[in-house]
Amino acid sequence: MKASNLPVDEARLWSDLMALAQITEPNRPYTRRSFTPLFLEGRAWLKQRFESAGLTTRIDAGGNLIGRRPGAKPASGTIVIGSHSDTVPSGGRFDGTAGVLAALEVARALDERGQVLDHDLEVIDCLAEEVSAFGLSCVGSRAIAGGLSADMLAYVGPDGERLGDALRRVGGDPSRLAEAKRSDIAAFLELHIEQGPLLESEGTDIGIVETIAGITRLELTITGRADHAGTTPMHLRRDALLAAAAMVSAVRDLARDISDRGAGYFVATVGEMHVEPNAANVVPGSVRLVIDARAERHATMEDFVARLRKTMPDVAARNGAELSAIATLSDVLPARGDAALCEALAQAADSLGLTHRRMASGAGHDAMHFSRIAPAAMVFTPCRGGRSHCPEEWAEPGELAAGAAAIFGAILAIDRGAVKNERG
Repeated sequence: MKASNLPVDEARLWSDLMALAQITEPNRPYTRRSFTPLFLEGRAWLKQRFESAGLTTRIDAGGNLIGRRPGAKPASGTIVIGSHSDTVPSGGRFDGTAGVLAALEVARALDERGQVLDHDLEVIDCLAEEVSAFGLSCVGSRAIAGGLSADMLAYVGPDGERLGDALRRVGGDPSRLAEAKRSDIAAFLELHIEQGPLLESEGTDIGIVETIAGITRLELTITGRADHAGTTPMHLRRDALLAAAAMVSAVRDLARDISDRGAGYFVATVGEMHVEPNAANVVPGSVRLVIDARAERHATMEDFVARLRKTMPDVAARNGAELSAIATLSDVLPARGDAALCEALAQAADSLGLTHRRMASGAGHDAMHFSRIAPAAMVFTPCRGGRSHCPEEWAEPGELAAGAAAIFGAILAIDRGAVKNERG
């Protein structure tokens, strides 16, 4: 990286990241799951940092923590930057949090340079970007885009709590969700670690995301019969877990077939499984599993789901069980970065002496939902070995500061009217 004299404070950004990382389950770093007491503790820390930077804070009806910096001409609209502060179990210190704290650092840098924007500026910590205990991701950004439905609010977590009740518990208001939907956003920008090895392997400073893969999550319920594990003969068993295991393999084979046919980027994973009664001496009577599938093209996803619905009942039956239900938990279309915003980021990188490349994201992000209602774009920064969603996740201080600096430059271009995005 050749850049020097960046407009943001690298050390301050790094200090914030390391401080927030300390708010974690002590025996399971770095874990700060949405809706938990630790998540709320992290939110309280963020709120204090936002306010110390001169931002006016609030939590909207969708449970998003928002810090606002007023502009000279509010009718110009709102420039939004941010990401999320929740983590996966035993996650890392950068996924999501780097985007929130880089956004905060940009707001502070604007103040320190005496830069008054025409646009209002907001820093947003979006609620529950990672898959929550309710089986749903991007809860807050869905609300901002008007996509958090009554059906989703009725999703039930492991302890019987409904998502709508949990939303209220963290400061949102499901009865006023219509107020969370935004129409004033002029641009949304999000910084994130790449979560892949490309930038590091190439020695490229930042990635500019042109496409984010769509994500569909499906819940399959397999029904067998619970019996005594010691007295039931093998040929008389209806083992739901045996059928589920065969279905996991079938999902892999189907995903490989689709990927090998050159239908664009496609992956599918069974990453969640619940067995009942989950006892060592009982033949499993039922299993619920969740499939996470991601596709660059929605037609590819439609093909996968159709083939899944056709083949999985037979897989279950061959293994002595029944596929009793297939439910779609969420279905998010692929998203494209706004071309003008991507170009603004590229020009900002050039002005700073940063190398950059255009790329796609296989991971989902809050930017997907913002792109439904406003021009949106993302900056990726390198991460060591491409590793993410693990304690070993790592990014260098200078790399994160470089990404924040590119966003800083793009915001100035947006504010002075130099960016003519696709929405006019």
